[in-house]
Amino acid sequence: MERWDRVGRRAAYGAALALLPYVLIKVSWVIGSLVGVAPVGGGFSLAGWVLFNTVTIGMAGVGIALALALARPWGMRIPGWLVAFCAWTGSGFLVSMLPYSALSALLDSGSGDQGGGDDPVMPGWEAALVQFGFVGMGLGLAVALPAYLRRRWPAAFTGRVGDGGGEGAGAGTPPWSAVTAAVVGLVWLYWAAGGTLGIAHPAERTRSGYLLTGMGAWWALVGAAALWTLVRARPARLPRRLPMALGWLGSGSLFAWSGWKLPVTLFVSLADSSEVTQPENLAVATVLHLAAVVAGADMMRKLVARAAGDEVRGRTTRPHRDGSRWAAP
Repeated sequence: MERWDRVGRRAAYGAALALLPYVLIKVSWVIGSLVGVAPVGGGFSLAGWVLFNTVTIGMAGVGIALALALARPWGMRIPGWLVAFCAWTGSGFLVSMLPYSALSALLDSGSGDQGGGDDPVMPGWEAALVQFGFVGMGLGLAVALPAYLRRRWPAAFTGRVGDGGGEGAGAGTPPWSAVTAAVVGLVWLYWAAGGTLGIAHPAERTRSGYLLTGMGAWWALVGAAALWTLVRARPARLPRRLPMALGWLGSGSLFAWSGWKLPVTLFVSLADSSEVTQPENLAVATVLHLAAVVAGADMMRKLVARAAGDEVRGRTTRPHRDGSRWAAP
């Protein structure tokens, strides 16, 4: 356990350091655009470009603070809901995208075609540093976060799925949020496979866009399946940490990415700019992103409730002298 904690803390420091170049690049873009020596991103006014990059600088700053909280002793004194929320959204943004980063590098998709509002034209060294920051932060969180969570809430990630039983009479029905996530994931999977229903501008679709959509579909379906596994408590002998981790990442990916893409999609569409066009129909994309945000939040609520019940059972269950177990009143 101590060795795993040391590895987790080092990974957290590495994550914080990896994201620093991204912050410096974004700061240079803001200052450069304000003084007129750096271009404004396509589809943005000067005020919109400064606001957008200022928000991303703030998000990166929160990410760096989160990484340090996972490593330093003061991180254990932060309110649990705050560190859990930041860690959930941060891992939803970055850890869930590690497979995409590996596949895009393998397919040589490049980093400038990822969408989200960044200027599609940037020097190669800047693109490499941005990609390094995202991948480094994601890898660091993937190692540091489990170590932190295990220190703070050990009982929630131990044992097996069937230890606490199902959710009673409702265990035969999938939670509505899992069903919603599955529907959203299936629509995204259809788009990733080349489907055009709900696509307003097929010519704007790119290989990177297909890959990102497919990755979002994967995590939506995985998160839904993980929550359903925990609710019905089957297979009973499956280690609890596996569906908890997959549910955490799946719900975080839904909430974080759709929470980010929704305002960006609305901004780009309502700006009526000929420089940037979203492939998806505005109404369809809006409904899907709203559904993903709500479903992701409810999935996390159910995971927290499940973990809290496991934590209580872990605290109140004590071994009896004869080897049996009894629950404290």
